[in-house]
Amino acid sequence: MDLSHDYVRFLTEDALALRLPNVPSNSIGEQVWCIVGARESYLKAMQLGVWAGFSCSLTNHLAKDIVLAALEATSNRIMEFLQSATLTPATLSFVIDLLEHEVQHHGQLIRYSYANKTGFPVTWRERYTV
Repeated sequence: MDLSHDYVRFLTEDALALRLPNVPSNSIGEQVWCIVGARESYLKAMQLGVWAGFSCSLTNHLAKDIVLAALEATSNRIMEFLQSATLTPATLSFVIDLLEHEVQHHGQLIRYSYANKTGFPVTWRERYTV
């Protein structure tokens, strides 16, 4: 989850509005909105033991400070839950699903960065060899 935070922190605020050129796409900010929503939704599922649907509290995916705060808050809530919870098979399945979801967004964001020539933070260059 730190990688997502590093990525947004590295970008300029204007970059959150960037889309993939010449193809239908959403924006980088909308990609991050989905990451935040998945974190919130999967945490709820972990707490309940069942999937309860997707929702996202992030109201402005184009304001870097708001996006960073949401990434930090959701990461903290998930880590606090995992440190105090009894990890059941269902909980572990939701954790794996969440990590898979976030990593898939990282792959998409790599394409956005190449297409828009935004570059990558050091942590991404080390992790993904970009």
